[in-house]
Amino acid sequence: MTKFTVKQYDKNDYQIWNDFISQAKNATFLFCRDFMEYHKDRFEDFSLLVFEDGKLISVLPATKVGNSIYSHQGLTYGGLVYKEQTKLATVIEVFRSVLFFLNENNFQKLHLKTLPSIYHQKPAEEVLYALFLAEAKLVRRDSLSVIDLLQENKTSKIRKRGFRKGVSNQLIIKEETDFESFWNNVLIPNLNKKHSANPVHSVEEMNYLKRHFPKNIHQFNVYLEDKIVAGTTVFETETVAHCQYISKNENQENLGSLDYLFHYLIQERFAKKRFFDFGISNENQGRNLNEGLTYWKESFGASTIVHDFYELETANYNKLNGIFV
Repeated sequence: MTKFTVKQYDKNDYQIWNDFISQAKNATFLFCRDFMEYHKDRFEDFSLLVFEDGKLISVLPATKVGNSIYSHQGLTYGGLVYKEQTKLATVIEVFRSVLFFLNENNFQKLHLKTLPSIYHQKPAEEVLYALFLAEAKLVRRDSLSVIDLLQENKTSKIRKRGFRKGVSNQLIIKEETDFESFWNNVLIPNLNKKHSANPVHSVEEMNYLKRHFPKNIHQFNVYLEDKIVAGTTVFETETVAHCQYISKNENQENLGSLDYLFHYLIQERFAKKRFFDFGISNENQGRNLNEGLTYWKESFGASTIVHDFYELETANYNKLNGIFV
């Protein structure tokens, strides 16, 4: 334990944290402090940094609630972050040090959400093995609908027919730098009507994030003449184009707007990405599946990757003792 030092993040660690994220093999721009802190008023940050002989070797984006620590609750995914050269045995020891630190500071549980494998720049499932050794409990599993863009993918006849409708209706796709039109005219009305809910991000928050991450956040809108009829917000990482929001005008059922839009995104705009991620179609902590939504995504050629969530007692650090032979 003596060679590892664990400390809570403070504002003086801003630069060293971001520098580390830029070099990690299992991190995206969501782990940068400017992204994590856009909603800092909603969560109590308890992110951790782990040093080995004074050198930063791992970070854990996290928040706290009572006597529990969570993978940062404002982020879609999380987990222990480390560099390519970090070996499996070291990750296990780092994870043990994190659990020990939390236990010593009277936190009873750690709730850890993983980073789906498609977001790894190189294989990075060392922490999954450490979770197994620590007898973590799988408490949630979401299903992502993902297209492997390096493979040949078959689009269904109905999606092709929708694309042709979009062509015949002379729809226009625009990549835009503001979010007001999509949010106010399509996304918010649809979410209110269907779910009595609002987007996780406000327009102001999206504009803030776009300013800080202009190469990673994109807004694509579909227009019939000069009227917006559909759109999607895409978060682009090193390996993935991920659809954060997808919505269309409910009064424009027969235009083929989304089929037309996603044909362009998959076949042209993001064709050179490794993966195209439609996101989840789950509810109730992964225990229910929106079958129709999943089918729609699969009809573009998507198949399933899982996103796992774990819970474990911090006292389980002792289960990582004596495992090396």
